[in-house]
Amino acid sequence: MEGYDLIGDVHGCGATLAALLEKLGYHQRSGVYRHPRRKVIFLGDLIDRGPRIRLAVNIAKRMVEQGEAYIVMGNHEYNALAYTHPGPPGSHKRWLREHTPRHNRIIQDTLEQYRDYTNEWEDTLAWFKTIPLCLEIDGIRVVHACWDQALIDEFKQRRPDQCMDTSFLVESTKPGTQAYKILDRLTRGPHVSLPEGIAIHSGDGFTRKSFRAHFWAKDPQQWGDVVFQPDNLPGDLETHALSNEERQQLSYYGPDQPPLFIGHYWCEGIPALPARNIACLDYSAVKYGRLVAYRWNGEATLNADHFVWIKVPKEERALPRSWEIDFD
Repeated sequence: MEGYDLIGDVHGCGATLAALLEKLGYHQRSGVYRHPRRKVIFLGDLIDRGPRIRLAVNIAKRMVEQGEAYIVMGNHEYNALAYTHPGPPGSHKRWLREHTPRHNRIIQDTLEQYRDYTNEWEDTLAWFKTIPLCLEIDGIRVVHACWDQALIDEFKQRRPDQCMDTSFLVESTKPGTQAYKILDRLTRGPHVSLPEGIAIHSGDGFTRKSFRAHFWAKDPQQWGDVVFQPDNLPGDLETHALSNEERQQLSYYGPDQPPLFIGHYWCEGIPALPARNIACLDYSAVKYGRLVAYRWNGEATLNADHFVWIKVPKEERALPRSWEIDFD
């Protein structure tokens, strides 16, 4: 085998995913995209927001089940599991993830597109339960948002298969538990809280009271050293000093660590490497950005020339093209 093609957050851009796979040299045989010498690794977040969620899931699911791909858990797959799982007795919660207006809005497109495919949705949720939180294979590491070695080691002790069971899923929805900390760090990454009364009104329509922080700055001194999101910090907060407590809560991934591939962070523009051994592959596909892959051929130092992408066209919402898989 020559290597792996790692693909970032798809978010329901199923037609563009099919086109990207074709561009990478994968061809459909018996309903599965295959390559004679390579395999795909999906970085999670197949669902929500986009117009072809079922297509995206079925392409990835079939590839994984046929041994043509691997996948790690995204926060949106996790959210779907918690959203559809009843709260435990005595919890006074009907669902693990409450059906609030915000949560309903996030998963709305997914539920609508599976509305007439109840059995398929149940099969999809069952498959989500088998997805590992992280992957270490042939000298590379893959996680949706953040590789925190201490938390991953702890998770592997509890779950050697690196997949959640029902007990871990339930515990992970309770803030303050170790399961919550593991799940939150690996699938959502580090966050830094904003001062009281300050909020970010992001481009996706949500208001946030914290910002996403990266984890490869060796000795960060201020918020601007670690902020990693398309929305700017309000005012002059980039120069706000990191407190000792905030610094201690951040993870750190050093330049001598194995190559790491992440998604999650809504990057924009031409794909670039944030560090010589880290590639972020989320380039806002569902906002008509780029669906991005990295072609890894065994190199220890990553190369920006190995990015491959397709800009997501407005036609993503049009009728399927002739080259798409017909799953119905």
